[in-house]
Amino acid sequence: MSPPGRQSPLKGLDYSVVQQCMHCGLCLPTCPTYDATKLERNSPRGRIALMRAVADDRLTPSKAFAEEMYFCLGCLACMTACPAGVNYAELFENARAEAEQSGVLDSPRRTLLRTLVLKWLFGDLRRLRFVGALLRFYQRWGLQAFVRRSGVLRLMPPRLQELEAMTPVVQPRVSSQLIAPLTPAQGTRRFRVAVLTGCAQDLMFSDVNRDTVEVLARNGCEVFTPARQVCCGSLHAHNGELDQARDQARRQIDLLPPDQFDAIITNAAGCGSHLKHYSALLSDDPRYAQLAKAWDGKVKDIHEWLAMIGIEPPQGRLNPESRVTYHEACHLCHGQKITTQPRQVLRAVPGVTLVELPESTWCCGSAGIYNLIQPEMAGQLLDRKVGHILSTEVDTVATGNPGCLLQVRQGMSQRGKAVRVVHPVTLLAEAYRRERA
Repeated sequence: MSPPGRQSPLKGLDYSVVQQCMHCGLCLPTCPTYDATKLERNSPRGRIALMRAVADDRLTPSKAFAEEMYFCLGCLACMTACPAGVNYAELFENARAEAEQSGVLDSPRRTLLRTLVLKWLFGDLRRLRFVGALLRFYQRWGLQAFVRRSGVLRLMPPRLQELEAMTPVVQPRVSSQLIAPLTPAQGTRRFRVAVLTGCAQDLMFSDVNRDTVEVLARNGCEVFTPARQVCCGSLHAHNGELDQARDQARRQIDLLPPDQFDAIITNAAGCGSHLKHYSALLSDDPRYAQLAKAWDGKVKDIHEWLAMIGIEPPQGRLNPESRVTYHEACHLCHGQKITTQPRQVLRAVPGVTLVELPESTWCCGSAGIYNLIQPEMAGQLLDRKVGHILSTEVDTVATGNPGCLLQVRQGMSQRGKAVRVVHPVTLLAEAYRRERA
């Protein structure tokens, strides 16, 4: 039951959203969890039936209901397949909010972890940077290597050993140390844009943010990159914390008023899918509702924006030349319907031979923090993805989301394969740099 005075998230939805599913089953073959288990409850159709039962007061949110909502990847492949246009993304977020509000998964340990991560760590990115600096110190000064050689990890529970092995490498410098607050356009200024440097992206892929800014400047954009940024709120929205997601959205709009830019650029698929829906999140906010609509119209994925304005052909070639395959991040292809534009970016790079990837739109298992909370299913999906990548016999995999980059790199490392895993914009930036070589 919802706490007194608080409305049930699912019951508060427009009922047309809840009852739109026709139960046709066309989503079933596209759902990774249903494909793995063949259980109806693990399918979009089954989950929507549970959500509708809660909305209709035929079902009280239970632990089984909440666990099912967190077994869903949120990959949104079902939305691509759905002939009725069911807004599963909205249902999914409200269902997880329902699970959290019901308290059926609460425990002291879980509550502490969620408070530390969602409210403290990602509530202020200065804290995240501080933790990143500690992790960088641990890695740079040999402490991580010492711990791994010492054998002490073998004394830890298997799950902790797995998590330690997944520890990402923190970049030597964050984005604000690599990118000036204002980067002038090269040649004639055609546009004024802002770049979002992200949260985990800023720690682990600040080089991708630098590449993004360089590519934009080379394509006639004056680029504003605030040194101090805020979390977009996607992590909160996808994990049932809709109120905090709204707070993060307001902070983001205040930081980058949409009327000041031709576009607001993101290079992270998961963030971008969320960033384009602030208007739905803030529809009841009298101060921010109209600003959020303007914001949604200005947010562009980097591939989308480059395809819109036309990519300046690089005069330099990659050296050595590369056979590249492209893994489609779920929230780019299913959430934002961006599929051809990343391929346009890759085909614009001299020295790249693009090889299509079997099941390119199938989830790799990263899915935000899914690989942390559902390691078994995430591992199955990663094995499937890596198998398809290796079948292409490429030397490089390109993908447009930090979670996918980390997940696929982990898979290649586990297999002992020296396949490079990069963001498409990095290959374009490298070609531009070759012009000066």
